Amino acid sequence: MKVADKPQFVQRFMHFTDHMQQVFGAADRADVDAPVVHRHDDFELASEEDLAQFEVETDSEGHHYGTRKPHAA
Repeated sequence: MKVADKPQFVQRFMHFTDHMQQVFGAADRADVDAPVVHRHDDFELASEEDLAQFEVETDSEGHHYGTRKPHAA
């Protein structure tokens, strides 16, 4: 059964999100077409080094997952 088939759940969820908007304010909506700004700081460099140790694999069903690259001996 889909969530949309449960009107009471949807109504309660929408009431909850309305309440959260009143408490925390509206969600920030940035320009999705704006380019990503890279800082090229130590944290980003360390992240790139960590991610370089992985390869992206795709299974027969199209799911993507990362595997650690084998170390050359």
